[in-house]
Amino acid sequence: MSMLQASTLGLAPSSASIMRWVILATLPGLLAMTFYFGLGVLTNVAVAAGVAMLAEAAILALRRRRVVATLTDGSALLTGVLLGASLPPGSPWWLLAVGAIAAVVVAKQLYGGLGHNPFNPAMVGYALLLVSFPTYMTLWPVPHQAGSMATLWAQVSGTLSAAELDALSGATPLDAFKHKGLTGADEFWAAAALEDTVQAWRMIALAWLAGGLLLLFKRVISWHIPVAMLGSMALIAALLYGLDSDQYASPLFHLTMGATLFGAFFIATDPVSAATSRRGKLLFGIGIGVLVMIIRTFGGYPDAVAFAVLLMNLCVPLLDLYSAPVPTGHRPTGHRPQAKRP
Repeated sequence: MSMLQASTLGLAPSSASIMRWVILATLPGLLAMTFYFGLGVLTNVAVAAGVAMLAEAAILALRRRRVVATLTDGSALLTGVLLGASLPPGSPWWLLAVGAIAAVVVAKQLYGGLGHNPFNPAMVGYALLLVSFPTYMTLWPVPHQAGSMATLWAQVSGTLSAAELDALSGATPLDAFKHKGLTGADEFWAAAALEDTVQAWRMIALAWLAGGLLLLFKRVISWHIPVAMLGSMALIAALLYGLDSDQYASPLFHLTMGATLFGAFFIATDPVSAATSRRGKLLFGIGIGVLVMIIRTFGGYPDAVAFAVLLMNLCVPLLDLYSAPVPTGHRPTGHRPQAKRP
């Protein structure tokens, strides 16, 4: 029995094993982000993971549930790791705390805990922060220009103002390209001087890909959602790029910038909030890819992975209802027998 099958059956030891493997698979991406953006990546993860576990312990105690046994399944720790990796490095502690509490308490425990949450907890926390504190959520540092330890401490402690934080940050490639206006692509890249930034994000994307391939190799996740998501994104990006390469980015750009590969392997594949059947997973992944491209191209957010995943989480009950395989001799789900004629 694979770990993926064991998770489907709800076996606690396998669930804990899955969480450990996913956390282990995040290490290449976290290390790459730390290399380019500094120690603020690690403070993000430490604060978010710590608050997530404390929040889960508090809610479990209030619900009179077994605290230690539930905490050791690793789900709260993983939620904190994923949330911390999603936020700009060196985010203030209170920002991370709000996101972690929203993820664990609101998106998970209020629905009954692990296995009952309809939405990806980390993305609920991320989306809440992006809507509530957009300024802090766009303050990504420039690669290899991390400040001193004193500056990092001021960032994490929340004593730096938004204006001071803005002076330490720079536009991400997705954000810069989205807001280039009518400037042609060649002219934009020649003037933007983002070669080093683009290269940094590509290397980080490859690190997330390495972790994702580990999860596939260990059969912690299946290939259906990542391939469907990335394939639909590549197809739409190729069509747009073919129509007007001056105004639309290439498929390679969309696949390697932002949270695309991180989202495809670590967010969209959440076994609780994602579709469960093979056909459902393919439709789920395609829907995420299509929504990401629609929001990136015509919406107000340059990345859009979090919102695409949450919107498709809403569709999971319907996808599972109509995509589950039908045993021989049984009617398809949702089939209504015709009334007999008198």
